[in-house]
Amino acid sequence: MGKSVVTETNKILVVTSYNPDTRSISSHLNTFIEEYSRLGGKGEIVVETVNCENLSGMHEWPGRLLELIAKHAESGHLGMIVLMGQEAWATYLSLNEEWVKQFPVLPSLISMNAIPIPRDTINVEEWKPVCINPFKGNTTNFVGGIAYEYDVERNIKLVKDHFPQTQRIAFISDNTYGGVAMQALVKETMKKFPELELILLDGRMDSFISVNEKIRNLPSNTCILIGTWRIDRTENFFIGNSTYMLQKANPTIPAFSVSATGLGHWAIGGYIPDYHNVGVEMAQMVKSFLDEEGREYTEVNPIESKYLFDVQKLNEFGLNTNNLPSQSEFVNAPLDFWEEHRLFVIVCSTAFLSLLIGLLGVGYYAIRVRKLRDNLIVSQEQLIIARDKAEESNRLKSAFLANMSHEIRTPLNAIVGFSEVLVSAEHSPEDRLSYCEIIKKNSDSLLVLINDILDLSRIESGQIKMTLQKENVAGILRDALLTVQQARRTKAEFKLEVSDAEMYLNTDGYRLKQVIVNLLSNASKFTKEGSIVLAMHKDEGICVFSVTDTGCGIPKEKAQKIFERFEKLDEFSQGTGLGLSISKLIVEKLGGEIWVDTSYTQGAKFVFTHPIEN
Repeated sequence: MGKSVVTETNKILVVTSYNPDTRSISSHLNTFIEEYSRLGGKGEIVVETVNCENLSGMHEWPGRLLELIAKHAESGHLGMIVLMGQEAWATYLSLNEEWVKQFPVLPSLISMNAIPIPRDTINVEEWKPVCINPFKGNTTNFVGGIAYEYDVERNIKLVKDHFPQTQRIAFISDNTYGGVAMQALVKETMKKFPELELILLDGRMDSFISVNEKIRNLPSNTCILIGTWRIDRTENFFIGNSTYMLQKANPTIPAFSVSATGLGHWAIGGYIPDYHNVGVEMAQMVKSFLDEEGREYTEVNPIESKYLFDVQKLNEFGLNTNNLPSQSEFVNAPLDFWEEHRLFVIVCSTAFLSLLIGLLGVGYYAIRVRKLRDNLIVSQEQLIIARDKAEESNRLKSAFLANMSHEIRTPLNAIVGFSEVLVSAEHSPEDRLSYCEIIKKNSDSLLVLINDILDLSRIESGQIKMTLQKENVAGILRDALLTVQQARRTKAEFKLEVSDAEMYLNTDGYRLKQVIVNLLSNASKFTKEGSIVLAMHKDEGICVFSVTDTGCGIPKEKAQKIFERFEKLDEFSQGTGLGLSISKLIVEKLGGEIWVDTSYTQGAKFVFTHPIEN
């Protein structure tokens, strides 16, 4: 698309959407920063968010984006804008200001189909946008891009090929920009299939409960096409297993997925984009354009897609895998002989060894009789100890249930109380909005408490196994710091201090990040201003991590008690009191220790270790 002469610049503005995929975006972002640094990039990377949290406020997105670009353009050193996420990308497309178009733009994690963002307030439920091609017209400031292409037509052909009796397509989409954009694409594509009736299960107008009921009552000869499902009309974010419940509403109806949602437990298959971490590709594009001669503007090409099918669902609906497209990939495929019969082989081997040991034991029995008599006395003592431990365990269980009941009752009382107040007619709209916010906050608190209790139970019972693999610790630290920073709970400055930017550990990266996020979140909760420092260094075979803040601190007498369940320094502060207990269990399962450094008196300092050779 030609070349451009750009003045010497040193700032790369990365703008994210801040939508429910924030965790995923932070992973891409962290990889991008690491790879750009490894390639020797000279630009300064600055990360901002448009805070596109819900559709009801989308008319405010363009103004926020303009303010962000203007703020960084004033210095005269803005060299490129990197847009991450559908919302940030669509917001940029809605800008008509010519001065914005002078900056090179790299879109990523976007869709090839788009819908325009209105700059005035609208009724989201009545909004019926039409698909547009964002790459037609004046696109001279694009420097490449990474986009997904959702091929609805191929998925409908899959439905017709495998279920030719289908008369209706029920499309599921949620109350997000991506869901509305995908719905617009489906409506446009369905014009090619006039013989099929389109039923819309729209999260803008339906709640999770009403969508569940509509799926249960779908007529025969209907096939479900899954788009996205994370937020319904209540604007509440659903956990990943909500689609399991939707599937159970009518398991006899076949379903296909356009976006990989529902694959593995609900959808038979689908033609979907090949999702992967695009941070490396982003870094290469930015480095090539800014730091090399002959800066070229290029077209945005979609990432390749693939056919992906669930073998269990294919068998459940009696579909032959030989009739699938070539080069199809599969999930839930049958196990090989060893994986399938491993338990049987282990049981048989164990039984044989037990029999052999038993035969040898018979010959040894006469000698052992005398020793058993002596051991009987010891066993009686051990039984007494075991009885005492059982009684203590029962006491701890009762205390745990009492604490849990108290913690659950508090948000439930608020939800029930304000729900009753809300139905009264004598309150103003402002009061009703305030009551709704209180109900939502307490619902979120209740969900966090239940998730923490389940997490604690699974870790203690051994249901969660640590998956150890080689991980870049510095990357995990940066990812955790970005996650907590985006929550914006404090005015304190976040700092990262690492002794080795390429430090690798054999660890469970997800659980290690969970511990660090817990400690950082606690620090941000009790540190209104000052600084919060996340540090890491090596020390004689171990890796030492610490989170130091300038907050209110922890009394010495509570330094050990703070790791107990439901223990909180401030009973009136938000939180379940389980975060540090979970962190302690995870650190110990990874082979380390965690404690409060009581010698630090300027706030609170938590320290934990991790073996370098694990």
